[in-house]
Amino acid sequence: MPSKATTVADYLSELPSETRATIEVVRAALLEAVDDQIEEGMSYGMIGYYVPHRVYPAGYHCNPKVPLPFMNLGVQKNHISLHLMFLYLDEPRQERLREAFAKAGKKLDMGKACLRFRAVNDIDLGAIQDAIRSVPTAAYIAVNEAARTRKPTSRTKVTEATAAKNASPKNADRAITSAPKRSRG
Repeated sequence: MPSKATTVADYLSELPSETRATIEVVRAALLEAVDDQIEEGMSYGMIGYYVPHRVYPAGYHCNPKVPLPFMNLGVQKNHISLHLMFLYLDEPRQERLREAFAKAGKKLDMGKACLRFRAVNDIDLGAIQDAIRSVPTAAYIAVNEAARTRKPTSRTKVTEATAAKNASPKNADRAITSAPKRSRG
């Protein structure tokens, strides 16, 4: 359920207290793990963590006006979602995250790169932080650059068509709506 909030503070203030408490714990762990080049703000109706244009002027390949998304944290109807875009094309890191959750005795509810959970106890924050720390901003930019220049396959064309549709003007209000310096508090 995308929010129309324009700041992280506004987003948090919209949430029920129990959900807000969960989001704040996860958010603190994410902010602790990302490197200094990643910024936090509202992105696609969720709390977003992204590579700002000052670091990567090319922006998101589907909509260059939008900074390069790294991950998003948001409340859905029946769960909280953590979209780990930096894992999307990285199957070895996905597998390491799955293994870490299993080792911690946690059931991982994850699609290609989206974790779904209801409470902090459902996830292994340490494993998530390790995954984040394993992808420095420069490496993430390099992966995105390589993806931009590779020859498209039929699957890539479908993915790019879907991404282009989602980057249309009608969805523009869900893109990055603020880009403050990230805070650790």
